[in-house]
Amino acid sequence: MYETILVATDGSDPASRAVDCATDLASTFDADLHGISVVDTYRYGDSMLSGDQTVVDDLRDRAEAVLEEFEGRADREVTTELRRGRPHEEIGDYAAAIDADLVVLGNRGLGAGGEIGSSAERLVRSVDRPVLTA
Repeated sequence: MYETILVATDGSDPASRAVDCATDLASTFDADLHGISVVDTYRYGDSMLSGDQTVVDDLRDRAEAVLEEFEGRADREVTTELRRGRPHEEIGDYAAAIDADLVVLGNRGLGAGGEIGSSAERLVRSVDRPVLTA
């Protein structure tokens, strides 16, 4: 049913649930597993990020650590991608590039309150493939 699964993670609790779900699905269907983390330049502002290399380095280091944790939790070889931009756009672009059969992400991220975060909602509305929110 699924040959390629993409999971988006930012280190939040919902993203951790998404990683668990994506890993289980990849095992069940013997699917290729990809992970992506996006440094959200929209949230922080490109002008702020370009002006202070320390902030960029900190955000990139955090995203790299999140992807390393994902690699350690997976029961198979995984491919990871670190991007910078608007999360829903970068996740959607990467999903299209790898022709993902399923995209898995948390229902909200680090900065969101409520039932569903803006990135998850935008991704569900904008991609042409199944999205599972955890």
